[in-house]
Amino acid sequence: MSNQFFFGYGSLVNTSSHTFGDISNARLIGWRRVWQRTNLRNFSFLSVHKSGGSSIDGVIANVPNGDWKKLDERETGYERIIGSEMVEHMSSKADSISFYRIPNYNLAGVEKCPILLSYLDVVLMGFLQRFGKQGFLSFFETTDCWDCGIFDDREMPRYPRAQEYENSFYAAVDNALIDHQIDMCR
Repeated sequence: MSNQFFFGYGSLVNTSSHTFGDISNARLIGWRRVWQRTNLRNFSFLSVHKSGGSSIDGVIANVPNGDWKKLDERETGYERIIGSEMVEHMSSKADSISFYRIPNYNLAGVEKCPILLSYLDVVLMGFLQRFGKQGFLSFFETTDCWDCGIFDDREMPRYPRAQEYENSFYAAVDNALIDHQIDMCR
């Protein structure tokens, strides 16, 4: 199939974090986002888990010539799942849609590690740009396991695709974390 697409539900929603094209908004049915610690990283990363009656917003984008190598490298530690029938979208080009999740064998059996704030900033900016203020706020409601806390690395980002934003955006993120009673550590 020449029109292979991926569904992105985290940092891939932020189109400044990649160069894939033919992007359109989409929704993954029957799944929720979850912050997960893996045995491959020291910080929690987004994954998804099945959850009947739930759905999450995201984007679909074309994988040029079906060459998954670049995206698979970016998503190291995740497994790719073909899930075309679970993705609602308006694209007439998507023949097949896959998404990534952390497989059970890469899940760490130790206490959860914090989320990098620089990573969360990139994710939330994507949702703000694609889905507006409601999408930004909805991200918190459709994502589980916030109890791992946030590690404030904004001054010296550890996330490889970290970006700089305006102070008003940072204030909105910080206020949302306070509103949702999500702990910050330094």
